[in-house]
Amino acid sequence: MSFSVDVNQDNFATEVLEASHQRLVVADFYATWCGPCKLLKPILEKLAPEYGFILAKIDTDKNPELASQYGIEGVPDVRIFMKGEIYQGFVGAKSEEELREFFDGLGLKSTLNVELEQAQMFVKSGDAKSAKETFDSLFEKYPNNPQVAIAAAQFLLQCDRAELASQMLDTVTTSDRTYTAQIDAMKALISLKEITKIEPENELDEQFIRGAKSVLAQDYEGALQTFLDIVERDRAYRDDGARKAMLTLFELLGKQHPLTQKYQQELTLVLF
Repeated sequence: MSFSVDVNQDNFATEVLEASHQRLVVADFYATWCGPCKLLKPILEKLAPEYGFILAKIDTDKNPELASQYGIEGVPDVRIFMKGEIYQGFVGAKSEEELREFFDGLGLKSTLNVELEQAQMFVKSGDAKSAKETFDSLFEKYPNNPQVAIAAAQFLLQCDRAELASQMLDTVTTSDRTYTAQIDAMKALISLKEITKIEPENELDEQFIRGAKSVLAQDYEGALQTFLDIVERDRAYRDDGARKAMLTLFELLGKQHPLTQKYQQELTLVLF
């Protein structure tokens, strides 16, 4: 089925109102001269089949009646249609990460995220063969997807293939700040991997290595608590290394993750 359709006054009732009884419809009111519209449109087209919504693209210059009917004053203006009813979406361009958060908030489930979660389950259970097969399938379905590359790099790092993980990250081309930050965080994790191989010279070394190992084992709360304890004891240790390690984990987990929110507050209390 097609997940993207050009809509006008003649087919609006069918493609939007009627269709919304079967599947959520995202109506993108845009104009061809609008710069932010040009940024938003390809991301919406990319996410439509992944999240299973129908993207209805409405050129406001060609359809002034629809724009007037729905009170469109600026573009891009995105509205949501469910069961024939209209709901407020947002005005202006959003990044891919912001759009994903928006659609997640609507209760939509990304097929990409479902498969990534499946791959992570295999990784955590130690089933490397199934994890690799899942990642191979993801690369085929979502070529050049930074989320897949970052997750695969994490998997390679856990398999002690740090060099391959680094090469994987170097193949990613994206201008999205969220993903570039995560890639930088992954490269910092690769550096942590090397730290786990050093011989400790003191108690703080032992504690820092323990935190690094917790990160690689995906025990992120244990790692954050360990690094926080080091910051509290000696912020100057390894050139403020424990705080920097915490910032790396915040980038890796994302700003909305409960652990990020919890330990950002804890770190602020310790520092100030």
